[in-house]
Amino acid sequence: MFEKGTIAVQDEKAFRGVESAIVSAFSPASVQDFLKSVQRASLRIRDFEAVLKAGLLGSGAAAAYAGLGNSDQGQIRELYLASLEKVPSELRERFFKLYAYY
Repeated sequence: MFEKGTIAVQDEKAFRGVESAIVSAFSPASVQDFLKSVQRASLRIRDFEAVLKAGLLGSGAAAAYAGLGNSDQGQIRELYLASLEKVPSELRERFFKLYAYY
């Protein structure tokens, strides 16, 4: 069975700040509004850096992310991509164009 390796976080405070913004955006109470904001901005949901730079994850998330090292940034991107795949299927169908690859 596959086990994900653990990588130590280098900048704990900044990492937790960005992580919190992602968890908050994908919480059941907020995910629909988050998807609507991505749709209004005409962005692709899988384009994490564009979503981040547009301020859709909060005003300080982009600056905190920019200050992280490569390994921390990679873990944040992985968390974001895993979170968007956990969105309930009815919302994914409703926001089909965000998830499409065209």
